[in-house]
Amino acid sequence: MKALKLLAVVGVIALAGFVRVGAQEKNAKDAQEVTAAITNFKTDADIAKWFNTAYGYAVFPSITKAAVVVGGAGGSGRVFEKGAYVGDVKVSQASIGASLGGESFAEVIFFETKAALDKFKGSEWEMAAGMSAVAATSGKSKDAKYTDGVAVFTQAKKGLMADVSVGGQKFKYTPKK
Repeated sequence: MKALKLLAVVGVIALAGFVRVGAQEKNAKDAQEVTAAITNFKTDADIAKWFNTAYGYAVFPSITKAAVVVGGAGGSGRVFEKGAYVGDVKVSQASIGASLGGESFAEVIFFETKAALDKFKGSEWEMAAGMSAVAATSGKSKDAKYTDGVAVFTQAKKGLMADVSVGGQKFKYTPKK
């Protein structure tokens, strides 16, 4: 009987170790994907400057979007304040309109001031349908500006989508543990 209890305790401890190792591996993979996305965005010298001058930024290495009239998208990323990782963020998006297809893209949101970043981190934050993102291609990013303390850049990864729709993105921030 004691051996059975001991075996159960050892099993629980081993399982907890596997869960912790799995979480560490996911955390390392997330960090690598975010680093790769930042590197890709920085290939455009005009966007590279934003990383150095913004108060903070949120990086989503991959947001996947699909639609047939009604669409949805989702992804996760990391938030940085003055260049330091401060937490994780999830994005979800819904849209309705003349949409068909699927795509994945990377996105970075720059925050001009502490107040803009704090507003983003404060609670679930929504980016209105009217907020425009700049495609991160040479030349287009040169004239980008902050709107209400926020600037958004996207970089297509793969897929094909015809999209004339209305929607918005919703974000949920979780501080680093």
